[in-house]
Amino acid sequence: MKFNIRGENIEVTSAIREYVEKKVSKLERHLFKKQEASVYVNLRVNSDKTSKAEVTISQPHLVLRAEETHMDMYAAIDLIVDKLERQIRKNKTKVNRKFRERAGDAAIFTTDIEEDEIEDQLDIVRMKHFDLKPMDREEAILQMDLIGHSFYVFTDADTNQTNVVYKRRDGRYGLIEAR
Repeated sequence: MKFNIRGENIEVTSAIREYVEKKVSKLERHLFKKQEASVYVNLRVNSDKTSKAEVTISQPHLVLRAEETHMDMYAAIDLIVDKLERQIRKNKTKVNRKFRERAGDAAIFTTDIEEDEIEDQLDIVRMKHFDLKPMDREEAILQMDLIGHSFYVFTDADTNQTNVVYKRRDGRYGLIEAR
């Protein structure tokens, strides 16, 4: 695993770096071994003295991401590793099946985690159809706020591409542009 550990309002000491690498490296046994994983870690101390840790693990065909806030940075790191392991356990069977369908016999996750007895189904419980109206980003944000959703799909009037605006946890907005 290649680590990129960054700190905001905190100095990333060698002790913190070693702790993060030791804890997150435990997840490597669940990942596809033929491709090296990149691990991006952002550690932050907020103004209210809480610590926030964000971890993103990426391999081709796989991105795992989790964030956690706690009063203690080390506890936040522990909670993130637990959260990522739960994500792997929950999605291992589904992701491997889809990947095998596309790539033959390959799998993204290794099989040393016990198989879930009941496999979750990705059932679509509701479908909506609507016409995408060309508009600018600001109008899309206004439309999203008007309907009370956390995201809004629209056609960008300038590029004629399908885009998505979404509301972030920090209250600001994000944009996803299709290529």
